[in-house]
Amino acid sequence: MSHKRVGAEAVAAKGWLKAHRWLILRRVTQLGILTLFLIGPLAGIWIVKGNLNYSYTLDILPLTDPFVALQSALTGHLPETLGLVGVAIVTLFYLLFGGRLYCSWVCPVNMVTDAAGWLRDRLGIKGSAHISRASRYWILGMVLVGSALTGAVLWELINPVSMLHRGLIFGIGAAWTVVLAVFLFDLFVMSRGWCGHLCPVGAFYSLLGRWSPLRVSAPARQACNDCMDCFEVCPEPQVIRPALKGEAHGVGPVILAANCTNCGRCIDVCSKDVFAFDLRFNNPVSTVPSAAPATD
Repeated sequence: MSHKRVGAEAVAAKGWLKAHRWLILRRVTQLGILTLFLIGPLAGIWIVKGNLNYSYTLDILPLTDPFVALQSALTGHLPETLGLVGVAIVTLFYLLFGGRLYCSWVCPVNMVTDAAGWLRDRLGIKGSAHISRASRYWILGMVLVGSALTGAVLWELINPVSMLHRGLIFGIGAAWTVVLAVFLFDLFVMSRGWCGHLCPVGAFYSLLGRWSPLRVSAPARQACNDCMDCFEVCPEPQVIRPALKGEAHGVGPVILAANCTNCGRCIDVCSKDVFAFDLRFNNPVSTVPSAAPATD
C-alpha cells in the first residue's frame, strides 16, 4: 500500500502554488532577512548592520532582540537608549502579530529543522525520544537565572542562530557544529525536537505573543474531512484540535494557543480550505449543543 504524501489532496484541489503559498512566502522572508545581514560583511553593501540580536537598518531603524536584552539586563548591563528603542519596536511587533512568528518567519534555524523533518519523512524514520514540550520553559528559566548569576549572556554561548550567521560569514568552523547538532537531533532523535521542545527562544516569544490579535482560525471546520494533513505539517500540532474539533463543546474556531507559530502550513495543505488567518476577537462560541446522553 503506497504512502500518501502530505498535502497531495491540496495540490490536486488547489494547484501546487496555492498549496505551498505560505511556505514559499516564509522561505522568501527568511532568506531575504538572512541576505540583508550577510551582504554587508560579504559584499560591503551595508543596508543592515548587525545581526538578529541587534541591528541598525539604513542607519535609521534600530531593532533589538528582547530576549537578549533581558539577559543583558539580568547581568547588570542595560542597553543604551537606541537599544531600548529597538527593544520597544520589536516587542510591539510581536505583541501584535504573534511571538512565535519569529520562529517560523524570521529564524534561519527553522529552515534547518524543516529540512531535517523533510528528510526524516523521506527516509521513513520512525520513533522519537520523548521530551516534554514544557522543557523549553524550564530551559528558558535556567538561561535567565544563569545569566543573572554568572553575569554573562549565556544563550549566546550556544545560540544556533548566531552560530549559523558566523558560519556563513567566516566559513567552515566550530560554529557549524551546533547547527549540525540541531539538524541531526531533529533527524534521528526527535521529530520537531529542537524548536518544539528545547529552544528557549521559542518559549520566550510564545510568552511575548500570548495575547496577540493575529491568529490562525478554522472558520470552515465543518468541511474538515479528517485527512490529518494539518496535524502532520504543524510544528505544534497540539494547538489545532481545540479550534478544529471543539465545536460540540462550544469552543470557537480561532487557535488561541500561544505556541501556534502562524506559519500558515495548515492553510496550505488543507484541500477543503478549512483554515485562514483571522483575529482572535473573531471567535464566536458555537451554539451547537453537546450530544444528548443516550437512553435505554
